[in-house]
Amino acid sequence: MSGSWTEAMRAGDFERAWAINDRDLAMLAYPPKHTGPRHLQRIWRGEELRGKDVLVRCYHGLGDTIQFLRFMRPLRDVARRVTVWCQGELLPLVERAAGVDRAFALHDGAPEVDFEVDIEIMEVPHAIRARREQVEMRAPYLSLPTKVEPALPQDRGLELRGLAVGLVWEVGNWDKRRTVPPSLLGHLAVPGVTLCSLQRGARTCELAEIGARDVSTPDVTVLGHLLQRLDLVICVDTMVAHLAGALGCEAWVLLHADCDWRWPASEAHSLWYPSLRLFHQRTPGNWDSVLEEVREALIARSASLQGVVRKELKRAQGPP
Repeated sequence: MSGSWTEAMRAGDFERAWAINDRDLAMLAYPPKHTGPRHLQRIWRGEELRGKDVLVRCYHGLGDTIQFLRFMRPLRDVARRVTVWCQGELLPLVERAAGVDRAFALHDGAPEVDFEVDIEIMEVPHAIRARREQVEMRAPYLSLPTKVEPALPQDRGLELRGLAVGLVWEVGNWDKRRTVPPSLLGHLAVPGVTLCSLQRGARTCELAEIGARDVSTPDVTVLGHLLQRLDLVICVDTMVAHLAGALGCEAWVLLHADCDWRWPASEAHSLWYPSLRLFHQRTPGNWDSVLEEVREALIARSASLQGVVRKELKRAQGPP
């Protein structure tokens, strides 16, 4: 994406961003549809969506799918039917999303459904000329199935005392800039806070270094319920941040210096997710100052909670 497109998106100037997309769509010579790596494919070529049976393909990351599910409702306002071909892990969430008529799990073959027009989910806001009020999240747009298996961590005997904080510190090998050393997260073990690791595959030595209890799960639905029961999530830019934001859960997101286009370059808040607070690196590769800022904010958050608890206890005890 061009710098001007990124600037327009970060500024919330979506009309300008779609105009840039229009220019690129008219000028670029695309290869045939459905060829090459899926995450590089351009699917929508400007076809009319109004009154059509639309297939939405989810070819990018889990976080991308969660973020752009908000556009299924306005897409359905113009389309005759909306079918979403999504990652299997997200199917229980996608099939409940507003605007989705049907959903089925992505696989390596061709989709086994009839459709008239297809589009990649991240192309939808351009195709429908999304306005700021359709981009800006005003209320949670995901809901979770009520029946959850396996049992939630607290049902397995986990006691969450004080401020219960979930942690995610890496996203894998594909972008090491998003990895926070576990040794730094140990600074977040402050009084009145219980640290819980949501990190998939965390090693025992890392958990001990941080002082966190492992509550991780591969089930996205179970993870969503866990996010709702924790007081706060502190994570790098990963799917967990998008899931927390889409559910309206409080999360603090740690961003490297050259953060992705969907986040503002320096501001602490994003119109995409009002429940998220952003902490930015000031120097590439240096997480120390970021974690110090988070530690101070966490101490203040814990102290505020303890103050509320003391007031409630005093109120319950009545006048002396």
